[in-house]
Amino acid sequence: MKKQIYGNLLCAVVVLSALVLAACAGAVQPATAPAPTTAASEAMTTTTTTTSTETMTGTETMTATGTSTETSAAPAGDMDALIAAAKQEGSLNTIALPRNWCNYGEVLDSFKSKYGIEINELNPDGGSGDEIEAIKANKDNKGPQAPDVIDVGFPFGGSSKDEGLIQPYKVSTWDSIPAEVKDADGYWYGDYFGVLAFMVNTDIVKDVPQDWADLLKPDYASAIGLSGDPRTSNQAIQSVFAATLSNGGSLDDASKGLEFFAQLNKAGNLVPVISNNALVAKGETPVRITWDYLALGGKDEMNGNPPIEVVIPKTGRFGGVYVQAISAYAPHPNAAKLWMEHLYSDEGQVMWLKGYCHPIRQADLEKRNVIPADLLAKLPSVEGAVFPSVKQLDAAKTFITENWDKQVGADVKATP
Repeated sequence: MKKQIYGNLLCAVVVLSALVLAACAGAVQPATAPAPTTAASEAMTTTTTTTSTETMTGTETMTATGTSTETSAAPAGDMDALIAAAKQEGSLNTIALPRNWCNYGEVLDSFKSKYGIEINELNPDGGSGDEIEAIKANKDNKGPQAPDVIDVGFPFGGSSKDEGLIQPYKVSTWDSIPAEVKDADGYWYGDYFGVLAFMVNTDIVKDVPQDWADLLKPDYASAIGLSGDPRTSNQAIQSVFAATLSNGGSLDDASKGLEFFAQLNKAGNLVPVISNNALVAKGETPVRITWDYLALGGKDEMNGNPPIEVVIPKTGRFGGVYVQAISAYAPHPNAAKLWMEHLYSDEGQVMWLKGYCHPIRQADLEKRNVIPADLLAKLPSVEGAVFPSVKQLDAAKTFITENWDKQVGADVKATP
């Protein structure tokens, strides 16, 4: 799966954690959200059936079918009313949320337990591109295959807005989300970040790689797996981009990353399957390139069987933010908004830390002493990590997805 703070973004978000503080010269204050109008402050969608089209309060329009289209992004003003409306809808469709990704298992279960709303978990191993395609494919479908919400890589936020695939909503904690990692109009918003790492099964790999160049050694024949398809997966695309930085490229030129993976494939070291923890444990991809929080979470799950070492490479330290958004065609728009309130609450943000992720509101949580010290202590040092700008990410994404087949030639697919 996926699941970018960049250039100037670095100073805004990296300040969230003392682990990355050395890489940043100062903090950027988050933008103040615009004051909501009285009528639009609830920002909910009603589902009451009417017999004709009528104008509702705020900026909603009720059709004869009882379906409301949301056009306001004002912060929620009445949580009790939002909760009631979400419970009336009764369910939420999520997509591409593996339960071992960033502690999503607890996040999903706590939402269901707290609000009594069922969650339909679609394609948990999908990538950001799969999430976008699911919205496009289900524009006219209000059934269980239509996602209400998405969690995608940073580059997919702006492009989804441009394509009209997502709708605006500002959570009640909006002001504490750094301005550089959210859309000013509330269409998308950063939620957590991490750094790319090597997850190594040391039962099989005795000489643990410490940097990208090591992966080219014959010791790692048929051993290295990407955590997605570089033609569609944000995580895999950014793995290629990260290799660029360690091989003479720059944030403005991703070509060196493709050259590196072409060499890796030619050497027979790259395994053309989408790697996951199970494949690492079985030794089919004993070296997995993945986000540090996934590697560390997998290490905990395996509990020494097999033994796992997590390496933050010496060079090409590459950080990435994932963003949340609500589908413009969400079948359960109120449940989707309540889900966002859950994710961006203090409770929800602390849950990310339990899964080794840096929550986007970490600076605010630390300032108010909300985070248990033991959770912060478990995170590895990612000093020196770089975060591309949106423009750099978009350019790299286009270059990598369009040139992977002809330059690398590895058809990376999920195992049967």
